[in-house]
Amino acid sequence: MKVLFTDYDMLDVSLERTLFRDAGIQLIEAQCKTEDEVIAASEGCSALLVQYAPVGAKVFAARPGIGLASRIGAGYDTIDAKAAQAAGVWVANSPDYGVGEVSSHAFAMMLASIRNIVRWNTDVKAGTWHYTSAGKVPRLTDMTVGVLGLGRIGKRFAHIARNTFKRVIAHDPNLIDGDFPAYVERVSLQQLFEQADAISIHCLLNDDTRGLVGADLLRRMKPGSYLVNTARGGVIDLEGLTTVVGEGRLAGVGLDVLPTEPVPAGHPLLADPRVIFSPHSAFYSVASEVELRTKAARNIVQWMKTGRPEYPVTQGTRPPPK
Repeated sequence: MKVLFTDYDMLDVSLERTLFRDAGIQLIEAQCKTEDEVIAASEGCSALLVQYAPVGAKVFAARPGIGLASRIGAGYDTIDAKAAQAAGVWVANSPDYGVGEVSSHAFAMMLASIRNIVRWNTDVKAGTWHYTSAGKVPRLTDMTVGVLGLGRIGKRFAHIARNTFKRVIAHDPNLIDGDFPAYVERVSLQQLFEQADAISIHCLLNDDTRGLVGADLLRRMKPGSYLVNTARGGVIDLEGLTTVVGEGRLAGVGLDVLPTEPVPAGHPLLADPRVIFSPHSAFYSVASEVELRTKAARNIVQWMKTGRPEYPVTQGTRPPPK
């Protein structure tokens, strides 16, 4: 039994090596950037452990022995789930590993942006000591906070935010009214951007949300508003965001994820003091990383044993090796 670790940015993968070795599974390690590289590296493999490598119909057609692709993460947009299902390949993920980490990171980014923490820190280190140096600061209890996407993380963010902000509103077309907490007001997408003083993005990246937050929506926001994204970089049209930031409409932006990572050197947002970044780290704590990687690997171990992963996204028909 062989598994391809398509790619990884961890400094040490002894966790995965140990899990698979104890299960009697051979782990092949690679750093694939393309589907062709995945195909070349996966000869004889029955499953894929995927971090960022693209995996789609081309891979599934070339490697009919692959029955499962398990994503290290809650999102699985690097794996073409529709193509996998059509080919009979299981897709699995780690859906609930970092709810607390991502929601608290988003909240921290939002507060840091609104309270001008990063800009004050820069000013102090440059020799300026005055409370007005970083600009005006609104009162949080006068503000409406908006949540785009009310899944596990979005709901946790709303729960944290409800005692800090005046009002919590949210948009999620995939939920019925009964799934909205009592303290969260349901609004349309347009109303979310028109009414919120600060918005935190927590939706999946798919065909409906790719590039969803662009210049048109952002220009609906009130002058002096704030935007935070810890979900998927592709949800925001970065060119549109750059344009609107340049127009001076937004007072602050926090980005943990980008359509292309890392952020390209020389990008105009890097030089803008209103924009703060973190390196796709919202998910991270020592404990959450262990949980994330363990669950992704155990999907494969469980599928090898029983024919079904622990956290399936799509159901497959290709069986594990005997």
